[in-house]
Amino acid sequence: MNLSNIMLFRGLQEQEITLLLNCLSPITQNYKKGETILSDGSVTENIGIILSGMAMISCNDIWGNSSILGNVPPGSVFAEVYACIPGQPMLVTVSAVEDTTVLFVNVGRVLTTCSNACPFHTRLIRNLLTVCAHKSLQLSQRIQHTSSKSIRGRLMSYFSESAKRAKSNSFLIPYNRQQLADYLNVDRSTMCNELSIMQKDGMIEYNKNHIILKV
Repeated sequence: MNLSNIMLFRGLQEQEITLLLNCLSPITQNYKKGETILSDGSVTENIGIILSGMAMISCNDIWGNSSILGNVPPGSVFAEVYACIPGQPMLVTVSAVEDTTVLFVNVGRVLTTCSNACPFHTRLIRNLLTVCAHKSLQLSQRIQHTSSKSIRGRLMSYFSESAKRAKSNSFLIPYNRQQLADYLNVDRSTMCNELSIMQKDGMIEYNKNHIILKV
């Protein structure tokens, strides 16, 4: 992956990123599908960057019920909030949805200007703030999607936001049926039944994770 396409390094040239990485001393790790990257209750000082593959962020209650908070596609950052709060145990689990490669950078090295006084380091810190703001927005969007009392309302809220983001009524969602149900905090069987009714009513068409809104 071209690191300049990653939000954390946005606005930096490849040569500048190379110099920065010498200061950040990053670590690259590979994870198999289904493997846990960071677990609930663990403490991390590292910011994770997905180089390839896909990760999922989920929250499990004490009864074992799972709720999906979001996905982490290539180029995206995760655990930055926990890394910025020293000693804060994670309240979520990050796991690999498929074979995934992660680049870890220590948050202390990100937030502290190096002895070389890299002129790019300030840009890196600003980018980290932007990443945190985007995560806050994503959580706000999930709250909006789950605010409706009906399953149809939750589905249409999520599909509407997905269509706006794709700038098309035809789009792909990053979740399978169980993951979508967990994300919207609804029962999977009831949700699948509602999707079938919505398709019969001519509201949507779907094939696996490909959705078409009939507007």
